[in-house]
Amino acid sequence: MTGASPNLSPPPSGSAAAAFFDLDKTIIAGSSVLAFHRPFRRQGLISRRAALRSGYAQLLLVLAGADADTMDLLRRRITALCTGWEVAQIRAVVAETLHEIVEPLVYAEATELIAEHRARGDEVVVLSASGLEVVEPIAALVGADRCVATRMRVADGRYTGVIEYYCYGQEKAQAARDIAVERGYRLADCRAYSDSITDLPLLAAVGHPTAVNPDRALRREAQERGWPIMIFANPVALRSRFRPPEKATVAAAGLGAVALLGAGWYCHHRRTRSQARALPVFHPKG
Repeated sequence: MTGASPNLSPPPSGSAAAAFFDLDKTIIAGSSVLAFHRPFRRQGLISRRAALRSGYAQLLLVLAGADADTMDLLRRRITALCTGWEVAQIRAVVAETLHEIVEPLVYAEATELIAEHRARGDEVVVLSASGLEVVEPIAALVGADRCVATRMRVADGRYTGVIEYYCYGQEKAQAARDIAVERGYRLADCRAYSDSITDLPLLAAVGHPTAVNPDRALRREAQERGWPIMIFANPVALRSRFRPPEKATVAAAGLGAVALLGAGWYCHHRRTRSQARALPVFHPKG
């Protein structure tokens, strides 16, 4: 693990706590929303024209980072693309291709950190703007206890294109607060990990925030606030190093067909890795 490893000493009086993880570029190297474009194209869910259009959105994501305008563009593209898709079909495709698509993207450093939190007795929660169909199996794969994600309205087994709940920005922070109240955690004892400035509300809500592979704005904010910065740069297939629990409890919601814009996820994956290696490593002030 590169960078300042967080001090995972037990919370005061042995009280329980939670560790909240963002997904994209924090647990996996790249975008969960874009990773499944190939199997979805094979299923006829994404046309060539749609893939090319999504390539533009992916380029914006690479060049601009996950700022609010870029995320809004991706959200609108995804909801328009997946309207009318069958929920059962999406789940089946993701289940069939999960190990092929996701395993090579999971950061070894992330699974090691998750394992440390579980050994410490923390509840591991994935909070993601992506949706249930992708986030749920990835959360289970890496050993998380639950996840919270975006929820799209479903009618007659199909996505309507209407988003009921968007797990983004302030909503992630509120989800962490709700879980803390539900489980009796003190937020001061909890930890959060993210790469994006859009998750600043979540990071600021907990007592122990850490920036992971941070974008430029979050890196600057972390430096100013004295938060630790960690660099994950080693995505390795899980099978040779990690066996997830048989069942993870997932309280989530999904951006319906979350999958799957982008014809350029591989380029984004390569770019993300190279940028991560180039980032300087900072340690907490003092």
